[in-house]
Amino acid sequence: MALQSIPYGLTTLASRQDFQTTLDRLIRALKDKGVTVFAVIDHAAGAQAAGLALGPTTVVVFGDPRAGTPLMQARQSVGIDLPLKMLVWRDAAGATQVSYNDPAWIARRHGLDPDAQPGVAKMSAALAMFAAAAAGD
Repeated sequence: MALQSIPYGLTTLASRQDFQTTLDRLIRALKDKGVTVFAVIDHAAGAQAAGLALGPTTVVVFGDPRAGTPLMQARQSVGIDLPLKMLVWRDAAGATQVSYNDPAWIARRHGLDPDAQPGVAKMSAALAMFAAAAAGD
């Protein structure tokens, strides 16, 4: 599967799995690594409740204070981008995608050098691993 990075720090990975399997695998991978899942937000259900149509679109909000706190200590405004989140969604062609903000982009957004922040590389690797686990790689 090709990892696609587009401007503004968004990384997207096509899943080999259907939507629900991808979502379930993501949540399981996070919990298996001891990461706290704070919320699962079903945007499609919200749209339906408002009488609107939206394909499967779910955000999983998660984190570990040991990873995020050092970034917020360096620049407290990073808190607007934490905890981390991943979006599992089905595109117009029916393919399931997993998207997330790259932690290096988050650091740069707040005026930090990602290479000078020891946790950024680990966070990036962890996000790539979680996305691959969800997508079936």
